[in-house]
Formats: sequence, C-alpha cells, structure tokens
Amino acid sequence: MNKQTDILSSFLKNRRKKLKLTQPQLAQKAGVGLRFIRDMEQGKETLRMDKVNQVLKLFGQELGPIPINRDKLLHEKS
Repeated sequence: MNKQTDILSSFLKNRRKKLKLTQPQLAQKAGVGLRFIRDMEQGKETLRMDKVNQVLKLFGQELGPIPINRDKLLHEKS
C-alpha cells in the first residue's frame, strides 16, 4: 500500500463505519460490486477512478490531482 491508497482506504472504512454501513450495503448504495469495496478498503493500488468517484460521491468527495514534490521523486528509491 502507498500513502495515497492508505489515505483512501482509511477514509472509506471510517466513513462507512461511522454511518453503520456494511460493505455489502455500501456497495449497493454506490452501485458497485462488493469486491470493489473490499479492494478499496484493502488499499488495492489499481482501481478504476470512475468507480472510486462513484463511491466517494456518497460522502461528498471525489478524487483529484494531488501536488507532489518532483525533486523528492527523483531521489526516491523504488
């Protein structure tokens, strides 16, 4: 898991639990499959952005560009 997927995963779990929704209930309300919700909550790094936004829309949120430090990226080890 990377920082962005960790943030997304935590956000989704916390909001879902705060609203006392199960994963199947959230999947149904968002119009996505249960597997997709599980993948999001487990921090899967390759998810369809349109579906992520479909889920996030329930919480008044959406994905967008995040500024990064390009110098840090050049010196970061994979």
